Amino acid sequence: MQLINRILAGILFLSCCYQYFFLLVPFLKKGRPHGPGKDCRFAVLIAARNEETVIGELIDSIRRQDYPPELIDIYVAADNCRDDTARVAAEHGAIVARRFDAARRGKGYALRFLLDRMEALGKTNYDAYLVFDADNVLDPGFVREMARSLSDGYEIVTGLRNSKNYGDNWLSAAYGIWFLRQSQFMNRPRMLLGTGCSVSGTGFCFSRRVLEEGGGWQYFTLTEDLEFSVAFALRGIKAGYNERAVFYDEQPTDLRQAWTQRLRWTKGSLQVFFRYWRPLLKAVLREGSFTCYDLVMCSAPLVIVSLLMGLINMAAFLWNAASGLFVPPDPILLLRSVLLGYLGLYLIGLITVLTQWKKIHCSPCRKLLSTLGFPVFMLMAVPIGLAALVQKVEWQPISHTRCRNLHEIMAEK
Repeated sequence: MQLINRILAGILFLSCCYQYFFLLVPFLKKGRPHGPGKDCRFAVLIAARNEETVIGELIDSIRRQDYPPELIDIYVAADNCRDDTARVAAEHGAIVARRFDAARRGKGYALRFLLDRMEALGKTNYDAYLVFDADNVLDPGFVREMARSLSDGYEIVTGLRNSKNYGDNWLSAAYGIWFLRQSQFMNRPRMLLGTGCSVSGTGFCFSRRVLEEGGGWQYFTLTEDLEFSVAFALRGIKAGYNERAVFYDEQPTDLRQAWTQRLRWTKGSLQVFFRYWRPLLKAVLREGSFTCYDLVMCSAPLVIVSLLMGLINMAAFLWNAASGLFVPPDPILLLRSVLLGYLGLYLIGLITVLTQWKKIHCSPCRKLLSTLGFPVFMLMAVPIGLAALVQKVEWQPISHTRCRNLHEIMAEK
């Protein structure tokens, strides 16, 4: 058992040790400045379900961009809505298409519907497409920064995902730390090292060529963003990251909603892993693709190997008990393991908060206290992962209620 546990622990270490190196990269390497950029024509794609409270502010923040307004068109898929999402979006200047399809639920299907509707209307004269969730709010320079990255040669670009309700409670703060870490200590190091980044559901863009090369939008798993990243990494197209393209996202404050959302993310990651692991592994072994290796490691091995460790140790425990060789677990050893795990995750959260201090909009006291809840948020991944392996998961909407403009977000103390 000790040998098996060491082998599995070694696999876990190899799966994520490079991410600790990523923590150092931003301090050791500086990025190249963007070129001057050229104006691109953008279509904004928003999939919205019962988002009447927040969608108006998103559209207004797009209208307030430091970018020629005639080069931005906004399209909204009002997806199985039972409220006034369509009316509010239209009143704020969006082109709205209503979708009613209870069988095929999820953001991927809504995006496909919206793009098909645009093509039927002849709305195809765009250089690139921007994807947002209805609860987002954009920094005024977001679109211009995306245009700069496209001009640098990137076909897919993701921005910096910040939180518009970081200070609501420990859960929203933990989400905020998680997304800042993903942006600044995952995607930024990838960008600095010249490897491919990963898009994260919202706040990203892709070129017209990418859409055509993929045969339209073909990504319908529970994590269509990860599937999109994997599909184009396998084609050799590296996604870029622009840390100056900042947008704000509403985070869950209710534990049940957080569980539902993260269960979908984990189940979707498993779907992508089991669908693409063979071509990803071939790309790693034959082409030495670190981008594909990174995507494999970020999808499912952590959950699968952790489950194997748990099942094998449980089986050994039951076997020993049935054989009269019962050995009670060492409580000191268990406590030490938990504390070491908590401390390691706490340090990651603390480094993120201290280095991103000015980007977090709440009081200094809340910023520091938020680091205490981050390890709990991360350790929730264990039971969520176990549930995702055995439970059927379907897409469910997450409610958004915080309508806040950029000034209100920035002014929070």
